Amino acid sequence: MSAKQRVDQQPGFVLHSYPYRETSLIVEVFSRDHGRVGLVAKGARRPMSQLRGVLMAFQPLLIDWSGGGEMKTLVRAEWQGGQPLLGGQALLCAYYSNELLMRLMPREDAHPRLYRAYGDALRALAMGESQEVVLRRFELALLQELGYGLPLDTDADGQPVRADVHYAYIIERGPIPLDGFGVDEGADDPAVVAGKTLLDMAAGDFRDPPTLAQSKALMRRLIQHYLGGQQLQSRRVFTELFAFPGDNS
Repeated sequence: MSAKQRVDQQPGFVLHSYPYRETSLIVEVFSRDHGRVGLVAKGARRPMSQLRGVLMAFQPLLIDWSGGGEMKTLVRAEWQGGQPLLGGQALLCAYYSNELLMRLMPREDAHPRLYRAYGDALRALAMGESQEVVLRRFELALLQELGYGLPLDTDADGQPVRADVHYAYIIERGPIPLDGFGVDEGADDPAVVAGKTLLDMAAGDFRDPPTLAQSKALMRRLIQHYLGGQQLQSRRVFTELFAFPGDNS
């Protein structure tokens, strides 16, 4: 980016913010055309600041900023409305999505399709759609859009996945068919998944309960791998207050 670049009226969402000096904030935003951007919101904590009450997570904003270093200067933010406030489990699911973006998405790497998937997930949570389904779709979009590679409809050798075959899902390679594998074998192994589940995931169809259960186990395993052992605070908080969507605890 140019040292004097100015960006105006950029659609975005606040992912995270924390105090900076006496009256300011550091704000991490997910913008449509510039990806994750770190901004200094000068004076945002002052009682009369126009930014006070605007920089809310999970609300669509139009954002102006300037600067060319790692941290830009927030110039203006306008609330766009249209997104109901989240509460309860839906709110914690949204925090989980934000934490994944903060941990996995590098700064200033544009992902407009992921931005759209994130907005769709927030709207679905606000409308009371199945939290498990919303999270699985978002996790899948996240890994695919960040380029981690997630083959679902072809196996590790490039052959079409068959619905009636079970597969061992090898991270960085993909599914490997398990010949002669019983229907009930490996049901509790997150590395083993039915071909039907993989094809359902590829189609974004999570209506079948076994698909939803197996996709949850597979996505958790993949995400833990790409997090490199980092623990998600949102998951810890969720499991202390509720059973995380898809968990039995």
